[in-house]
Amino acid sequence: MEYLPIFLDVRDQACLVVGTGAVAARKAALLRRAGARVTVTAEFREEDMTGCAVAIAATGDATLNRAIAAAARARRIPVNVVDQPALCSFVLPSIVERAPLVVAVSSGGASPVLARLLRARLESLIPAGYGRLAALARAFRDQVKARFEPRERRRFWERMLQGPIAELVFSGREGEAGKALQAALDDASFAFRGGEVSLIGAGPGDPDLLTFRALRLMQQADVVVYDRLVSRPILDLVRLEAERIYAGKERARHALPQEDINHLLVRLAKEGKRVVRLKGGDPFIFGRGGEEIDTLAAEGIPFQVVPGITAAAGCASYAGIPLTHRDYSQSVVFVTGHLQDGSMNLNWRSLAQPRQTIVFYMGLLGVDVLCRELAAHGLPAATPAALIQQGTTPEQRVLTGDLETLPGIVHRSGVKAPTIIIIGEVVRLRERLKWFEPAA
Repeated sequence: MEYLPIFLDVRDQACLVVGTGAVAARKAALLRRAGARVTVTAEFREEDMTGCAVAIAATGDATLNRAIAAAARARRIPVNVVDQPALCSFVLPSIVERAPLVVAVSSGGASPVLARLLRARLESLIPAGYGRLAALARAFRDQVKARFEPRERRRFWERMLQGPIAELVFSGREGEAGKALQAALDDASFAFRGGEVSLIGAGPGDPDLLTFRALRLMQQADVVVYDRLVSRPILDLVRLEAERIYAGKERARHALPQEDINHLLVRLAKEGKRVVRLKGGDPFIFGRGGEEIDTLAAEGIPFQVVPGITAAAGCASYAGIPLTHRDYSQSVVFVTGHLQDGSMNLNWRSLAQPRQTIVFYMGLLGVDVLCRELAAHGLPAATPAALIQQGTTPEQRVLTGDLETLPGIVHRSGVKAPTIIIIGEVVRLRERLKWFEPAA
């Protein structure tokens, strides 16, 4: 984050705009909308900054703009220089206003046009009624604060602002909405359920692949328990105030054993918290999600499961490798390649079938074994094979070969987990169908 997003109170504060023309006029109008006392001048004098809360340079003269910025910084006055981010101590965002609700979008000066395009999209997504809803919440804020503890307060507002009361406001019936909200506050029996757990598949890495439900629950969480395979951009979408507990697992290195994770989810829920269990890929495909909800069910803890895009589907799609194809493969099988006791203990004969795609999860360390055994059980040594590292992310890397050459390619390349391995004739299609090529 290049800039700290803040909202300044400039009501009845002196603010200076230096410049002429349409840009300076827009900046002055924006300050006046926020209640500031604005002085606009074409000629800059340092004494004009005396007592100012904010200064904006919009002169079009680079030398003069630098002088204004230097004078403001010397006086510890926040300064914005139009189209010169390097001289700014703050930048002005694109704004979606639903007073008293304000949404600000900024690219940190990197692309103001992109910020405006995003603002335009938000304008269409945020009804005007949200401003009235915010005003209603403000009117009841003190009562709610007096009635509920912080966590219950948040839950109360989430319930009120997403249900029938919100719909009354959106349809223009603020009076009825106010009465309904007051009735909820006056109801002595109004209470919240205990904690609950949401088991969420975070997908293979690209945050755009999250479901709407996953994102909504992540924004409501009191605590999130997450795995090693959950990418940082996805974790950043969790509610900022939520507690984060790392429960990642690597081969022979577990931050928390699985049984401890199961009991941790139970304990957190019994404390009344809304828990998000965030797992890479899909929680029911080699994610041990079934074990976790089995424990929750035995303890009577409410839970729900939100599927995610599993690594096989996501990584194959981003690599341009269809898992099935009419001309190459009529079936696909997902296999865990986790070595146990020095062997993979797989039914190699059933895997080594023609016109079948095999996807190995956690097969990196056993790549020599799986390629050798598939060849020994009937697949031609020239059967195409691919390894995908960190699929769907900007760090995606795809290595291709065949059963004979892939192990050597992997060992020479320094590949690291997380990876998946795809074996089958469909790999031949990658050269024609690859579309996602991250910058090196």
